[in-house]
Amino acid sequence: MNPSILNIDIQEFINKNLNADVSKLLLKGITFNEVETKEVIEQIEAKKRCEKKLTTWFNTENIYYPNKLNIEQTSSEITAKHKSSLINGESIIDLTGGFGVDCYYFSKHFKTVEHCEINEKLSNIVSYNYKQLNIENIKTHNVDGIEYLKTSKKSYNWIYIDPSRRHDSKGKVFFLKDCLPNIPEYSDLLFKHSKNILIKTSPLLDFSVGINELGYVKTIHVVAVNNEVKELLWILERGFCGKIGIETVNIKNEIKDYFQFSLEEEKGLESRYSQPIYYLYEPNSAILKGGGFHSISKQLNIFKLHQHSHLYTSELLLNFPGRCFKIEKVLPFSKKTLKKEVIKKANITTRNFPETVQQIRKKFNIKDGGKMYLFFTTDIDNHKIVIICTKTD
Repeated sequence: MNPSILNIDIQEFINKNLNADVSKLLLKGITFNEVETKEVIEQIEAKKRCEKKLTTWFNTENIYYPNKLNIEQTSSEITAKHKSSLINGESIIDLTGGFGVDCYYFSKHFKTVEHCEINEKLSNIVSYNYKQLNIENIKTHNVDGIEYLKTSKKSYNWIYIDPSRRHDSKGKVFFLKDCLPNIPEYSDLLFKHSKNILIKTSPLLDFSVGINELGYVKTIHVVAVNNEVKELLWILERGFCGKIGIETVNIKNEIKDYFQFSLEEEKGLESRYSQPIYYLYEPNSAILKGGGFHSISKQLNIFKLHQHSHLYTSELLLNFPGRCFKIEKVLPFSKKTLKKEVIKKANITTRNFPETVQQIRKKFNIKDGGKMYLFFTTDIDNHKIVIICTKTD
């Protein structure tokens, strides 16, 4: 850390240039004797990335920012806040602390929090920022979290880990053994210090792979924000051997759409099928990632259009965790039939359909947007159809 970055005139310069072209600033140079141009640019770029992702940090004075890569890799405030609401207790240790966003929110649900970060500069930045944020129950350690546990005699209510994929694992199938730290390798060590472990992974990790590598998986949380899956949260409990629960959430404008089911029960269920009736439902991305395709049909008493379409229908309008539409018309898919509708503008979705949205737009000259929604899909009789809809909300 360079304390001079926090000088009033330099902070004013950073705030005034958050929307500036940094390449021009680099060429022009910055006339502050106490700091290098590169240091100030780094602060501008990192703070700008926090404007929407980490608003608490962005709106707090005299926050010191690490490089922009650390900001890109950290949890957003939305996901960190949700994550912290899932667990609580006396103590928690974060073995891969990073910029400390998760620990900040854990501190609101735990009496004591420990933050481990091997990068000395980042650890110092986090420690300083917690003081600016008036957080007093987080203790920071500039150590490798796993090595710290090896020499510790402490026990915790929870251990939290956010492993990162090694650079040489890109393009390969996602395995936890390819991450740092290698959680499967240190499973015994982790459970020696806590009965409960919370692991954050990328949505790319396949459920079956994670379950096989980890063991003792109790619950998998699928977290989406604005219908984009951001992370998977794996809750492990020492000795657990029951049914694995899947809990999905889509967070949109502070509203949370939840759906829960059992992974084991999902495998034993079978959906009921039907042609499109009055309403059409498209599950949110968290449910689609979770794979609760039969469970949602069973729980909400709705019909599936086709085994592989993942679209649903019913006679009555339901409070559904996803998008809901009023079906206006169902057409057999053909160029002649669709041309008769003279559709110039529409929102298009394809599910279990051989052509892409781009191909359909080009073929029928349909522009994007408007109040009409077209679903190109396959029905229960394996016929290609077009469902013309309008949104219900």
